[in-house]
Amino acid sequence: MKRIVLFLLVLPCLLIIPHIKSGGQNLLYPQEKHLSNIRQLTVGGKNAEAYFSFDGKRMIFQATRDGFPCDQIFIMNEDGKDIRLVSTGKGQTSCGYFSPDGQRILYSSTHHIHPDCPPVRPREKRFIWPLHPFEIFTAKRDGSDLKQMTFTGSYNAEATVSKDGEIVFTSLREGDLDIYTMNPDGRNVKRLTHQKGYDGGPFLSADGKMIVYRAYHPKDKKEVEEYEENLAKRQVVGGRLELFVMNSDGSNQKQITENGASNFCPFFHPNGKQIIFSSNLHQPGGREFNIYLIHVNGTGLERITFHSGFDSFPMFSPDGKQLVFVSNRNAKHPGEFNIFLADWIP
Repeated sequence: MKRIVLFLLVLPCLLIIPHIKSGGQNLLYPQEKHLSNIRQLTVGGKNAEAYFSFDGKRMIFQATRDGFPCDQIFIMNEDGKDIRLVSTGKGQTSCGYFSPDGQRILYSSTHHIHPDCPPVRPREKRFIWPLHPFEIFTAKRDGSDLKQMTFTGSYNAEATVSKDGEIVFTSLREGDLDIYTMNPDGRNVKRLTHQKGYDGGPFLSADGKMIVYRAYHPKDKKEVEEYEENLAKRQVVGGRLELFVMNSDGSNQKQITENGASNFCPFFHPNGKQIIFSSNLHQPGGREFNIYLIHVNGTGLERITFHSGFDSFPMFSPDGKQLVFVSNRNAKHPGEFNIFLADWIP
């Protein structure tokens, strides 16, 4: 899901041994000049999509761990301590995020439909993630006072929040996968994208003025037919995903990558001038993903990580001094993905 969660289920654990300092915690490749003091925050399981609270003191993430058969939402301190379950423990969840004051969280879930996990689809060689009938929920930081915010019976997920509490998310409510915004109470829903195809994974800039997102827009009749067939099957087939930016009201949409790779999980640096993201640009069509940095205007592309495996879901801390990301570096078992935190060197 958002965010390509299925990648985490099918990527093999590559037996690459990085440079490890004492304690087995600080993992760093020589080429990773923008990173230092890397700390592994989780050990074991499939941990993904770790996002800072607005004060930088906590993280919210989704994980298949602790005996749960599919993803649930957890929070922890920024040093990886005090991990707590905050979703219901039922259904499948995704895309957790904090409110600006840190007192509430939101996430997508299927628990309202059935307490069990959705059926697991057969694995394929292609990147495929199912469009489960997620609805967006909000709760207090401890998981109590749960409230449903969307009620469409379709896919509502990939939600993130601005400093003012505005929620931006992806929905299938009008028959295509587009980006919407809504108020913190779920009202005043506005559609921002209208082009045929998938638009998703939106994040707002620190000042709330811009949105960065990933998109696939079919270019000919055959691609349109394939896209529509997959929508009918309630699934998205990954592959080519390009990055776009737009104003927070949906105006001035601009494409900033055009490399034919699978570019996803984009996030603004707090300075508003750069975007960090994950891509298989160095291995188009492959399953090796690394983290890249690019200017908002599409120039200055720079590779940040060099692990021969999976590095993704990057997010800067609110002060821009740290970078959290998910990786299978130092994995002990096939299919293991952990959350890492590094100091950022400009």
